[in-house]
Amino acid sequence: MRRVHACHVYVCWCLVQFEEVVYKVKLGKPTAGWCDKLSAAASNMASFGGGDGSKNKKATASAAGSSSSSSRARAREKTIISGMSGVVRPGEMLAMLGPSGSGKTTLLTALGGRHGGRAAVLSGKITYNGQPFSGAVKRRTGFVTQHDVLYPHLTVSETLWYTAALRLPRSLSAGEKRAQAEAVARELGLAKVAGSMVGGVRGVRGLSGGERKRVSIGLEMLVDPSLLLLDEPTSGLDSTTAARIVGTLRRMAAQGGRTVVVTIHQPSSRLYHMFDKVLLLSADGRPIYYGRAADALDYFASVGFASPLSLNPADLMLDLANGTPPCHALMHM
Repeated sequence: MRRVHACHVYVCWCLVQFEEVVYKVKLGKPTAGWCDKLSAAASNMASFGGGDGSKNKKATASAAGSSSSSSRARAREKTIISGMSGVVRPGEMLAMLGPSGSGKTTLLTALGGRHGGRAAVLSGKITYNGQPFSGAVKRRTGFVTQHDVLYPHLTVSETLWYTAALRLPRSLSAGEKRAQAEAVARELGLAKVAGSMVGGVRGVRGLSGGERKRVSIGLEMLVDPSLLLLDEPTSGLDSTTAARIVGTLRRMAAQGGRTVVVTIHQPSSRLYHMFDKVLLLSADGRPIYYGRAADALDYFASVGFASPLSLNPADLMLDLANGTPPCHALMHM
């Protein structure tokens, strides 16, 4: 199924499926530290003096050194995430929750095809409409990083227009590209600040944090992506501004048929209920819960972690991800 964009850009729906995804990094070749050097010196001292006793000491030291070397070899590889599986359909928004360092951004970058490097090892299966990642998928994917990368001395309209001129197809005229930039600004509520400089550096008064985040989202919206990935889009924002951002993303998914995936650290209850699906990661990068956001509390209650109705579901889930059961659960265990 396809949908037609206002500027006659055809974009496919995107169903993302990932199965048993594991991401490891190689820590590099271990080097001998001062402890290893002292151990080697002790082994050399034990080898002097001759006789069978010295040979036994030398053999023992050699075996110990071999065991230590084998242990270091096994420690060269670190697992960041493991066993991640899920499906995100067009029109849905998946939120990935978990403590700091749980691997949320790692999984997001893997879904965006941005993993790589010689030190990274990705296994498992990630498909887009049943196909592996390709150049065509990349062109239909928008990725918004946690930290905004914008030119502070350009206005909002200039930022959007220059990006449209560079990223939209050559088949579109300059007028169509400008119309697309203006349409994105209206959709994200940026029309009132179109003439304001982005700012963000000393001496340049510019946009607020929420407005800057919306500009960053707008740069990816220009290409009308089927898959939109956002890393911590509410970081550093107040609750009202964060709700406005997430509400905009929810509307983009529901009305535009886009597939939206976000990482979020500690959402409020109002934000949580905007998510269609939730993937909860443990502190060591393993999945704890995947499913409908509305069903999470019932699931945890069924396994012995009931909570008061007034508790924010995200707070309960993050407590469990950090290995801290709620007080109500402790009373019934």
